[in-house]
Amino acid sequence: MPTTPSLATYSLLGRSGLRVSPLCLGTMTFGTEWGWGVDARSAEQLMGTFLDAGGNFIDTADGYTGGSSESIIGDYLAASGRRDRVVLASKFSFAAVPGDPNSGGNGRKNIYRAVEGSLRRLKTDYLDLYWLHAWDGLTPVEEVMHALTDLVRAGKVRYLGLSDVPAWYFARAQTLAEQRGLERIAALQLEYSLVERNIEREHIPAAIELGAGVMPWSPLASGLLTGKYQRATNERAAGTGRLDVVKDQGNPAFLKLFTERNWRIVDELSAVSRELGRPMAQVALAWVARRPGVVSTIIGATKPEQLTANLGALALELPPALAARLDAIGEPEVVHPYLFFQPGMRGMLQGGTTVSRPARYA
Repeated sequence: MPTTPSLATYSLLGRSGLRVSPLCLGTMTFGTEWGWGVDARSAEQLMGTFLDAGGNFIDTADGYTGGSSESIIGDYLAASGRRDRVVLASKFSFAAVPGDPNSGGNGRKNIYRAVEGSLRRLKTDYLDLYWLHAWDGLTPVEEVMHALTDLVRAGKVRYLGLSDVPAWYFARAQTLAEQRGLERIAALQLEYSLVERNIEREHIPAAIELGAGVMPWSPLASGLLTGKYQRATNERAAGTGRLDVVKDQGNPAFLKLFTERNWRIVDELSAVSRELGRPMAQVALAWVARRPGVVSTIIGATKPEQLTANLGALALELPPALAARLDAIGEPEVVHPYLFFQPGMRGMLQGGTTVSRPARYA
């Protein structure tokens, strides 16, 4: 009899030997510097709840709340003695000092600066996973891969990941690693949810083909998919939460959320949730966590009860008919050159015959 998935049902991260829980605790909410986070005591409660439930994966970044997120995590892991039991991930890329171009980006100088700062704040001598936080559009990928490989060989980092990069950049990095004996990329961290599915075109097929696990961030679209926001006459959010704080700050990741298309997805998600008798957030998380290529999904919370409710998504199996409705409502538009890969064109390419493809591309 199959067992119900739980946080203690671990998977390998890409083509590596690192075991991670199917949900990862995101910590961008740790620290109050940005106006919508939680204090250290509340963050410690969240980490304790997550780890006690079987989770082992915690994700942070040097830029989260000005470094406070890393410091809170470091203090907790040192005091609790749980460091070695945790898969601890952090990121670099964003500038630490205004006016200093080498305090940010993906060059070797900043990578070395950033990793030392993260290790100090996290009170550890190694990171289990180190992410490039975002493509800077400048640094040669060869420099990045050699610098990160040196960190692995020095024992300061165990595994490598790329976050928010073009698919071609990841493919080139992985190919260079394989050809030159460098450390391979174990995972890709990318935005993925019912309202943001663009990575289905290139990133997910590339990750499956090249052996990297996909880690979605913002699977609840910054709270849009939780039900706390309602469609308003001007199609802005009516409610309180992170989106109300950041929606006027110019960040494109938030500006794109309040659209007619996304409200239609929210309406369908709400209808499916009512049929299942489960919270919208659980349904949205259950959908994204079971998508092809996804290994561990990043979730955030500000209250233990919110975290516990979200963990319940692992036990939710979406009936095929309802999953199909969610698949259809937000399916990405078919654009060039993907039009050429549709069944009609494929038949022309194959002389009218039917040719099956490997299961990994399904």
